Amino acid sequence: MRILIFLAAPLLLANADDPEVIPPPIKAMLDAAMAAGDENGVAIIVKYAQTAAPDSAREVSRIATEWRTERRQTAQRRLRQSDFLDLLKGKIELGGYRTTGNTENIGLVGTIELRREGYRWRHKLRLRGEYQESLGVTTRERYLAAYEPNYKIDDRSYVYGAAQFESDRFSGFDERYSLSAGLGYTPIKRPGMTLELEVGPAFRQTHYTDDTNEGYVGGRGSLDFKWNLAPSIRFQQTASTYIQTANSTVSSNSALNFRVLGPLSAQLSYNLQYESDPTSNRNSTDTTTRAALVVDF
Repeated sequence: MRILIFLAAPLLLANADDPEVIPPPIKAMLDAAMAAGDENGVAIIVKYAQTAAPDSAREVSRIATEWRTERRQTAQRRLRQSDFLDLLKGKIELGGYRTTGNTENIGLVGTIELRREGYRWRHKLRLRGEYQESLGVTTRERYLAAYEPNYKIDDRSYVYGAAQFESDRFSGFDERYSLSAGLGYTPIKRPGMTLELEVGPAFRQTHYTDDTNEGYVGGRGSLDFKWNLAPSIRFQQTASTYIQTANSTVSSNSALNFRVLGPLSAQLSYNLQYESDPTSNRNSTDTTTRAALVVDF
């Protein structure tokens, strides 16, 4: 985009005698960027029009501003008028493996994520199950359900609530419930890249496999980073932590997603789960590397 503007600079200057008339090359590029919904492209054209065609730069800026305003108002009307299911998006992740011969192992993992982005409210739901068996003996069985409603204060700030249920007897607990509320902020929000941060107080109740129970007040923090490295490649990093006077938890998931065909993608991920004070005879850190297929809808 920048190269085209510089190459066309002599022609732009020659056609810039009338401040009300935008030089044809600038107008053509501006129209193309707006038709494609390319906000970054529009911003670049506005910026370089100030140098290449300064007499019409104000008119270029006015058109771009009106386009952004209309685009924002149209999006807001759509959010207000849409039914609940109209704005529902999600993905299904399925992965697994099986080995035979000297060892007989099987492993399965499945995840369903749902997200609804409304005008003021955003809802996120995640269900996950993992199962692993070795020589006919179950060696891993973990389940998770998490729900998070958000209320948007403005374009970047919001108030969140979070409720989560976990079951992982191989980590020493049958049930673990977590509740949290706090503030969220989006310091990076641009096409192809977003970063969301959350922090707030939390309460967690744990029922251990030895029939003991404990509940503590603590704090929760999380991040969700998405980066489109290319049109068909996306990197995502999520992490969350629960900090309390007893056992604290840190979980992290790094994923690289490759678009294969339409809504179908291949995904490579690395998951880390850390418990600061695990039950006896258990390691503090579990890591898992997976390959899976993902379907977006």
